[in-house]
This record gives sequence, structure tokens and C-alpha cells, in this order.
Amino acid sequence: MITIEQLQAGIVISIDKPRQWTSFQAVNKIKAVVRNTYGLKKFKIGHAGTLDPLATGLLLVCLGKATKSIPQLQDGDKVYTGTMVLGATTPCYDLERPVDHYYPYEHITQPLVEEAARQFVGTIQQVPPMFSAVKIDGQRAYEYARLDDPTATIQPKAVTVYSFEITSFREGSRSSSITSISSISSTSSSSSTTSSIHQKNLYQNPLGEVPGHLPQVDFRIHCGKGTYIRSLARDLGLALGSGAFLSALRRESVGSYSVANALQLDQVESFLKEE
Repeated sequence: MITIEQLQAGIVISIDKPRQWTSFQAVNKIKAVVRNTYGLKKFKIGHAGTLDPLATGLLLVCLGKATKSIPQLQDGDKVYTGTMVLGATTPCYDLERPVDHYYPYEHITQPLVEEAARQFVGTIQQVPPMFSAVKIDGQRAYEYARLDDPTATIQPKAVTVYSFEITSFREGSRSSSITSISSISSTSSSSSTTSSIHQKNLYQNPLGEVPGHLPQVDFRIHCGKGTYIRSLARDLGLALGSGAFLSALRRESVGSYSVANALQLDQVESFLKEE
């Protein structure tokens, strides 16, 4: 069993964060396990890099004096895998909000996607999403985004992408796409047949399935500190003369830590108690 002395001296627990859990909730779950296991009321705990609620994968939770190493852990390179949907956008660049616009995608091919992805390898200027914890004049960007404040802007910052590999490409249906949700609702003269087809294709439920008529790409990205994969999805869509958003994201590694060696949240108690 990991002793109280070992805990206070510092340990790092690798967690495979489940989907729809915030990083804060995952840390609180471990905090409760530690309190129940050791009877501690006060101890240091924190994580080394937030994962969005819809993302899964490696979350490093530091306890005791290991919390001092959080800045160094956050500086480590990351590897992500996931899926981007082409031909549409969402306000937050992922599935936490429904699609707001559709764009042409019939021209998109795998070679075109691979060529577009190559322009984002290296040190690039990236604008973080408005739905993020980046600060604007002392306030979190997501606070402005929720108010739909058009005056709030985020300045671009330099990030490093070591590789951006397209591991799979799935074509869309090649049917005519929709330019925007607002344009559909304002066009009352459309035929009932066309309207029903469009409404069927609209992606209304953020936690539902991605509409099958849109093309998708799977990716593997190796990047440096501060890189937003959601922003890479947005920028890839722009480079393709279309739109794109992130539909799945998994953090595979942080520095020398790998999700292959990570615990599920319900395994933390047994990990602490194992001989």
C-alpha cells in the first residue's frame, strides 16, 4: 500500500479520463478516494493539463509534493488522436454546441486533406477557441463566448506541431450541402421534400451521432504545449475552403507518460491499496 508519507512526498497518478467528465470532476473523484483511504482532510492535489469534457485519455493527477512538478509536466509534448468532421462548423469547434453552418465539401479528397494538414506542421500562429479558458483582460474567454460578445477577441499565439498525420479518410455522400442553419429557417419557399431532407441532415444534438452525409478524417497529432486541437480542426476546414469541427479527441501521451499505462477512475482505490 502507498503510505501517507509516500503520498505526501509526491506521486503522479495517470488517469484515463472518461468522456463527459471534466478534469475538475476527475480530480475531485481522486480527492474523495484519498480522503476515504487515508483519513486525510487536507493535502495537495492538482492536474497537469486540462482535457475538455468530451475528450478522453491521459490526465496526470499530482499529489503531495508532486504538485510542484505540474509546470514541467504541462510543458511536455502531447500526442492526440481523434476525428474531425468536414463540411460544417460549430461555435466551439467541437460537439459541445450544435452545427451552426454547413459548407461545400464535394471537392474534398484525401490527398487534398493531407496537403492542407502539412501546412500546419512546424511553429505556427494559432488563435485559441473563444470557448476556452484563455484569458481576455483578466476574464476567461468562455465567459465572453457565453454572452456572445462580439467585441472580445483572442490574440494569436505561437504553437508547435511536430506532426499532423491523417490516418483515415471517409468520404461524404456527395449530396448538396447546406450553407447555414439560419438560411434554411428563413427560406419558407423551399419545397417540403427538400426541407425534410435538410432537417434530417441537420446536426441538432451535440451528444448524438455525426450526420453521415459529411466526410470525416481520423488523425494523429504530435504537438507542443498550448496547442488547441479544436483550433487545428477549424483551421483545417478553412484551408480546405470549407468548414470542420472536432468530433472525437483522445490524449495518448504527455511527455514520457502514456495512456496505455493509465488507470480507470474506479481503479484508483485499489492502486493506492495494492501491496
